[in-house]
Amino acid sequence: MKFDTSATTNPIDQLKAVGQPIHRIDGPLKTTGKAVYAYEWHDPGTRYAYGYIVGSPIAKGRMRSIDATAAKSAPGVIAVVTSDGTGELKKGKYNTAKLFGGTEIQHYHQAIAVVVAESFEQARAAAALVKIDYAEEKGVFDLAAARDTAVKPKEGEPDSAAGDFDAAFDTAAVKFDQTYTTPDQSHAMMEPHASIAAWNGDELTVWTSSQMVDWWRTDLATTLGIDKEKVHIMSPFIGGGFGCKLFLRADAVLAALGAREARRPVKVALPRPFLMNNTTHRPATIQRIRIGAGRDGKITAIAHESWSGDLPGGGVEVAVQQTRLLYAGANRMTAMRLATLDLPEGNAMRAPGEAPGMMALEIAIDEMAERLDLDPVEFRILNDTQVDPENPERPFSHRDLVGCLRTGAERFGWEGRIRQPASRREGNWLIGMGVAAAFRNNLVVASGARVRLDREGIVTVETDMTDIGTGSYTIIAQTAAEMLGVPIDKVAVSLGDSRFPVSSGSGGQFGGNSSTAGVYAACVKLREAVAQKLGFNNADNLVFADGEVRSGDRRMPLSQAAGDEGLVAEDRIEFGKLTETHQQSTFGAHFVEVAVDVATGETRVRRMLAVCAAGRILNPITARSQVIGAMTMGVGAALSEELVVDKERGFFVNHDLASYEVPVNADIPHQEVIFLDETDPMSSPMKAKGIAELGLCGVAAAVANAIYNATGIRVRDYPITLDKLVDRLPDVA
Repeated sequence: MKFDTSATTNPIDQLKAVGQPIHRIDGPLKTTGKAVYAYEWHDPGTRYAYGYIVGSPIAKGRMRSIDATAAKSAPGVIAVVTSDGTGELKKGKYNTAKLFGGTEIQHYHQAIAVVVAESFEQARAAAALVKIDYAEEKGVFDLAAARDTAVKPKEGEPDSAAGDFDAAFDTAAVKFDQTYTTPDQSHAMMEPHASIAAWNGDELTVWTSSQMVDWWRTDLATTLGIDKEKVHIMSPFIGGGFGCKLFLRADAVLAALGAREARRPVKVALPRPFLMNNTTHRPATIQRIRIGAGRDGKITAIAHESWSGDLPGGGVEVAVQQTRLLYAGANRMTAMRLATLDLPEGNAMRAPGEAPGMMALEIAIDEMAERLDLDPVEFRILNDTQVDPENPERPFSHRDLVGCLRTGAERFGWEGRIRQPASRREGNWLIGMGVAAAFRNNLVVASGARVRLDREGIVTVETDMTDIGTGSYTIIAQTAAEMLGVPIDKVAVSLGDSRFPVSSGSGGQFGGNSSTAGVYAACVKLREAVAQKLGFNNADNLVFADGEVRSGDRRMPLSQAAGDEGLVAEDRIEFGKLTETHQQSTFGAHFVEVAVDVATGETRVRRMLAVCAAGRILNPITARSQVIGAMTMGVGAALSEELVVDKERGFFVNHDLASYEVPVNADIPHQEVIFLDETDPMSSPMKAKGIAELGLCGVAAAVANAIYNATGIRVRDYPITLDKLVDRLPDVA
C-alpha cells in the first residue's frame, strides 16, 4: 500500500479498540516471568555453553600478539576464538568500529577474543588468562581540546541558512550569545546486550536483544560472510534499548563465532562495564547559541552551532535540527562540526539530536526572554510559526505548540510563578518553576505485516517488529481488532522473528505509527480476501464488527471466510512525498517545579507536567508510560547522568550502575501527562505520530530553568550537580 495522499475516514476512526486504554496484552507474561528474553531462551535437552568476551585494555594502538594457551587448558574451557582463527571479518553497514577487533585497536573494550566454557564462571576465569601484547598509541579523548580540529561532516546536511544572520544579529536591539555543554551519556537499560547462537549445518539461529531485526540479520550475515537467507534472528522480548540495540553488537557476533568453534549453542551476555565502553553512547556536545530580537520580543536572528566527536567514519550528533524548525525568525544559521575522537562509538540514543540540542536551546530561549523582560511561556508563543522557518512555503502538517504551552501553563499553575529568581522559600528550600518546549520530528518508515484468519475467528499478526517495552504488542493487536471487528482477546501477535515480514523496527519514535500502518495495510488486503470469499462485491462498503461481516441486512460470521485452511494476507505500507511537501513534527511543553537546598545545593524535583501534541494517541496507557519514562530520563540528564572520560587512557570511568547515576524512585515525584486531542491525516492511515522520544526533549532544560528561578544561578554545563551550585547560593539567613 502506498500512502501518498492525506488519509480520509477509514475503519481506524471508529476507535472501538484503537485509542482505548487497553492494558498490555504481554503484561501477564512479563509479570509472571513467562516472557522469554534473549539470554533466557532454553530448549530442554540442549547443553548450552557460555562465552565471555575479552576486551581491549587500551583505547588505541595495535595488538602485537595474543596467547590463549593458558586459557585453553583452563577448567571447563571448550574453545577460545581470536582473530588469528577467524581472519578478517567484514564490518556491517551500521557499525562504525569493527565488532571483533583484529590487530588494530580502535577503542577501549573493543572485543578481541571470546572464551567458551561449560559455565559462565569458568569462561570468565579463563578469559583473564588470555595474554595480549599491545603497542599502545596516543589517542584523542577530549572534545574540548579537539574542538578546533573539528571538520564539516561529509554526509547529511550539517549546515543550513536563511536570510542574513550576521547582519540581522549585528543590528538586533537585544542580543544573546552563550555556549552550553552536554556530556557523554549511557543508555543504561535494564537488560544487557545478550545473545544465544546455534548452528545447524551452515544455518545460524540467534536469539538476541535487537530493536531492528532485519538490520541485525543483514549486518550479521555481512560480518560472518554468509548468505543472509541462512541467518534466523529471534527477538520477541527486549528489556530496554533506547537506541543502543538498533545496530548489531559484539555479543551476537561472538556468540555465533563461539558456537561455530564449540559446535554447541553458546550464550554471550555483555557485563555492565562493556555496555558503556564496548557498545554505543550519546556523544558529548559543545553548543553555541546566538539570538537577536526586537524590543517587541520577536526573534529576528537565530544561530545554533554544535561540536561533537566520534571515531573515524562515525557521525555527528545532530543537535541543531530542532532549531531549524521550532521558532520563527527570518535570518537563521545552523552548523555542525565533527571531531575525531578515539572514544567508544557515539551513536543514537533516545531522541538523538533533539534531546541534547534542546538541553541548550531551551535554556537560551529562557535567557533571552529574561533579557526582553518577557514571560518565558509568552516569549515562546510570540515566536510560534506554522511554516518551516527555513522554507516558508512548506507548512507543518499539524502543529499546536501554542496549545501545549497554554494548556500546560493553566494546569500547572504557572501564574503563581514568581518571576524574580530566589524569591520563594520554604524553610531551607528555595522553590522555582521552569518551562521548556518539546519538539521531535515525526519519522515514517516502510513496514510490512502478515495477517492470518482461522476458522475459530482468531486473527494472528506476524511482523518482525520489536517491543522494547513500548507496547508494540498491544497497539498492533488494537489495530487488527479495529480493522477486522473482533475483540482484542481474539487477536494474537507474534513479533521479533526474521521469518516474518520486515517492519519498521523500533527506533526514532517511528515504530508505533509505522508498524501499525503496516498492519493496517495487511488488514485491508485481508478484508478484501474476506469479501471475495463470502461473496460480497465491495470490501469498502463492508462493516466488520462483533466478529461479523455486514452489508445492509446481510450478516455473516468472519470465521466463515477462513474455512478449514484459513485466510492469509500480507502487505506493507510505503510512504510517498507528504513528508516533503509538509513538515511533520511532534510538539509539547514541559513544566517542572524544583526545590533546592539553600545550604547544600541539593535539588529535588517536586512536580512535573508534560503536554503533548502527537497526532492520534493509539493507546493512552502505553503512551503515558513512554512519556513518564522519558520525563524520568530527562531528570537524569539534568541532574546526574554523565559518562566521565579518563582523558589520558580514553575510557569511561564510571562504567556501571553504581557510579553512572540514573534517577531512582525516590528522585521522581508525581508526573502528569496530557495528550491534546488531535489527528494528523498526513502522517499515516493511523493519523498518529511518534510519542516515545518527544517526552524527553526539553525536560532537562525545564529542570535547569526551574533551578535558575529557584536560586538565580544559571548553569550551562550539564549535569547540574550540587558542586555547580553550592558556592553561588544565596546567603543562608
